[in-house]
Amino acid sequence: MRYEKGHRDATRARIIEIASRRFRRDGVEAVGIASLMAEAGLTHGGFYAHFASKEDLVRAALGDAMQRGQDRLGEAAAQDGLEGIIRYYLRPRHRDEPERGCAAASLAAEVARHPEATRSTLADPVEDRVALIAECLPAGDPAERRRRAIGIFASLMGTLQLARLAPDPALSDEILAGGAAAARALAGGAGQV
Repeated sequence: MRYEKGHRDATRARIIEIASRRFRRDGVEAVGIASLMAEAGLTHGGFYAHFASKEDLVRAALGDAMQRGQDRLGEAAAQDGLEGIIRYYLRPRHRDEPERGCAAASLAAEVARHPEATRSTLADPVEDRVALIAECLPAGDPAERRRRAIGIFASLMGTLQLARLAPDPALSDEILAGGAAAARALAGGAGQV
């Protein structure tokens, strides 16, 4: 059977989108190829027409998720600078729907045990987030702005992870608020937290 032009690319993109969402929600190891392909409406055997291995798919899914996340953070920054990034990243919906959120926050601990190429797919785009945050900080020494931007992103990511971990909704909300305050304090300058 002949497919129309672009069918293969569209199918690959659909698999990546589903995998990206499932990996962020359930974890890489918990997602099997058979169930993933079934969700995409495809057979298990069709997987290898698009990817050399599950690790190949993991890299594609992480890259896609990180790019989409960067685009959304860029939109938030364009609307309201660093405050827009903080509000976007630490909103309750981001906490409650990891499948739609930051792949670094959802998968960093698990991906740290994968091969270097896969780790780089997740880690390298963090540089883009740091650069975006640094651009939102007051003018000054570039090295100091970068240092503060790293601290701010680490604070945002850790806050989101802790908020997801908290079983008590009130505590989870308190963690989000505390993390936002800490990120704002880090933006204010050295020594402030």
